[in-house]
Amino acid sequence: MERAVRYSRKREAILSAIQGTSCHPSAEWVYQQLKPQHPDLSLGTVYRNLTFFQARGLIQSVGVVQGQERFDAVTNPHCHFICNCCGTVLDLPDIQPQVGLDEAVSRQYGLAVQRHELTFHGLCASCTSRQNFKEEPIL
Repeated sequence: MERAVRYSRKREAILSAIQGTSCHPSAEWVYQQLKPQHPDLSLGTVYRNLTFFQARGLIQSVGVVQGQERFDAVTNPHCHFICNCCGTVLDLPDIQPQVGLDEAVSRQYGLAVQRHELTFHGLCASCTSRQNFKEEPIL
């Protein structure tokens, strides 16, 4: 039996910070955003609460980007794009993970696949522009 979870202003603030942004924040980003309003907040508290929210399905991990795990409050199946240059993480809501793939892989390989993720990697529009600008000859 799971014990009751005590209300915490910091926990609520951490979840609100993640739900209030589309930047797919890291624990460090959340900590920096909340530290001015919660001076006694520790980075450890942020990490513990991120783990707590993940276990309850309130957020998901997008993966490690430039050395920091990034999180998403949108937990329904959707795809992401990660820029290899600047580390920007974008939701791709119009690209849906392939329906039936979990079942097909489960049958073919004798596994019990529960979900899959599709993440694209490359250069975002801003980094592509900068690279194209750098590659143009100087007249």
